[in-house]
Order: sequence, then C-alpha cells, then structure tokens
Amino acid sequence: MKTPADLFSLQGKVAVVIGGTGELCGAMAEGFAQAGAAMALVGRDAAKAKTRLDKIAKAGVKAEFFACDTTSKAGLQKLLADVLAKFGRVDILVNGAGVNSATPFFDIAEEEFDKIIAVNLKGLMLACQIFGRHMVERGSGSIINIGSASGLLPLSRVFTYSASKAAVHNLSKNLAREWATKGVRVNILVPGFFPAEQNRKVLTPERVATIMAKTPMKRFGEPHELVGAALLLASDAGGFITGTELVVDGGFAAFSGV
Repeated sequence: MKTPADLFSLQGKVAVVIGGTGELCGAMAEGFAQAGAAMALVGRDAAKAKTRLDKIAKAGVKAEFFACDTTSKAGLQKLLADVLAKFGRVDILVNGAGVNSATPFFDIAEEEFDKIIAVNLKGLMLACQIFGRHMVERGSGSIINIGSASGLLPLSRVFTYSASKAAVHNLSKNLAREWATKGVRVNILVPGFFPAEQNRKVLTPERVATIMAKTPMKRFGEPHELVGAALLLASDAGGFITGTELVVDGGFAAFSGV
C-alpha cells in the first residue's frame, strides 16, 4: 500500500497550468513542482512567467513558459503539440484563466459579456476538449477547473462572471461523468475570496466589509492555501474523487450570515 507521501507525489508527471502566471494558479504550479511534477506554465505575460519559473527552478524540475491565447482552438492545439514535444505527455491540466467585471447589469456591453464568456468558459471548454482527448486516449489524467464561490450561488455585481463560473461547474460535472470510466478525473477547485489580481478592482471597502461579515475566518485566503486542495485533486491521493466541487473559502459557503 502506498504511503501518504507516495499518494501525494507528482514525480514523473507533467502538469499544464493555464493561468500559471497569475497569483493563485502560480502558487499551485509551485506546489506541483515541489511535489515533483514537470511544469508547463501557460499565459500571456513572459515577464510574470520568468518570476514564477525562477521560484519553480528551486524545486529542481523541468519547467517552461508557453504563450497561448486560450480562447483559440488552434492556439490550444499548438499548445498541446508544443508541450508534448517538450515533455512527452500531460497528466494534469489546470484551467485557471479568468476575467471579472463589476459592471452594473443594464450597462454590460455585448463586447464585455463576450470577452468574459470567451475567457472563462469557451477557453476552458476548448482546453478540456483538446487536452481531455489526449488524456482519454492515454487512459489517465486529472483536470482541475477553477470555479468560484459565485458558481455555487450568484454573487452581486459580477453578473457575467457568476454566469460563466456556474457554467464551468456544470460542464465539469458533466465531463466527470463522461470520462469516469476512461481514467480521467475532472474536478472543480472552488476558491472563496482571495485578493487575486482579477478581483481587486471589484473589492471596494464596502464589499470587503460585506464579505468579511459572512466569512467565519474573517480574512481573505492566501494563494498557498489552495495548494493542498490542488495536490489532492491532481495526485493519486484523489484517485476516487471526480465531479466534486472542492471549496476552499474560510467557511463562506457554510455560513448564512445570520
């Protein structure tokens, strides 16, 4: 029987982290590297990637940055081909690209709506198609789609974001069902309130006060606090976990506010 250290090890595995240049997915990428996985960081900003790769290098694993427009099917197909050419396989996919907006509902422009849906939902769907096929053909793999507290219950002011994340939760569960006998697991990692770059513009002092009033721990999460949950879903330790919403939110979803 495997030891706990063996179960959580990612030695010999290759992880592709879309959004890996950001704060939350970047922390996950570092955690995967420290567990032994070779890392493909995917994003748009090479400068941010270098900072993250410098940290990952300390784990002594192979790591490389891949620029990609994740809303493009051709771009994602090239990404898979490039990762396979470099690493030979993909065992773990994290879909963490995301954009947010607090535009009042009557003022939401079609262009803004289309952009948020394209990044948060369409790009994720395409990545699941392209990388999921590779995993199904290999007979193994773990896909971690980054959901949101607003995917469980809609949050005020972020109408399009909430709708996109609710769809991510639904799609992920459907894929988990579809691929359950194919050796491919699909789960949703659900962060609560973390001061990630995409959320800072909507975190006004009034909104922060409201959030803290409904968060039993009375604080925001820190990026490293997502690593344990991500490792569970990525590794053999989570071998019987699929189609789940793993919530990391300081108790927010468990508290009615009363």
